[in-house]
Amino acid sequence: MNINDYILKEIKALTLDDTVYIAQDLCKDLPITHIPIVENNKLIGCFAEDDIQTIENKEISLKEYTYLLHQFHTNTKTTLLDLITLFAENDCNIIPVLDKNQNYIGYYELRDILDVFADSPFMHQDNDTLIVSKPKLDFSMSQVSQIVESNKAKLLGLYVSKESRDTIEVVIKLSSNEVNEVIQTFRRYDYTVISQHEDDIYLEELKDRADYLKKYLDM
Repeated sequence: MNINDYILKEIKALTLDDTVYIAQDLCKDLPITHIPIVENNKLIGCFAEDDIQTIENKEISLKEYTYLLHQFHTNTKTTLLDLITLFAENDCNIIPVLDKNQNYIGYYELRDILDVFADSPFMHQDNDTLIVSKPKLDFSMSQVSQIVESNKAKLLGLYVSKESRDTIEVVIKLSSNEVNEVIQTFRRYDYTVISQHEDDIYLEELKDRADYLKKYLDM
């Protein structure tokens, strides 16, 4: 997969000489959160659709509102995860793309990037997802990988989903025919398994014991 294949050019970037009316009309026709502004093929910044719609004087040029410009962009060497982070940080659905000479060449659209991520092995529905946590001082990414692979499972990816002063929580995507063995191994290494799984024998045993105790107390 080449992420550059998803660079789009359908939406024409505006210039500071364009009027507020043109910008508002563009936003009316297209569901975009920001409008790229260029000058001599160089990105000046982006106007947010929310800001543009609040301007009452439609005939005035955009150059009068440069203080509203937002500064964010990416380049042709970006990664999929970096793009998703950029979209989230800037609360936008398009991100301008610059080439190695800092020329504006198009934009990425959020929907396309999420589709690419959803089609990746990391997000495939047939795979298992584990969420585990452990005290930060004892946590090791290499140990997580070793636990998964020592149980003949295939590690597809993982990321830190939550971090506090004392603990780290990670989401693990894996492919395994015996996910219960992976779960129990994590517990033996003092990880807390946060996600719930139908194949978790340990939880089934706890449920059986609880049912037995309840039955005993009711006698």
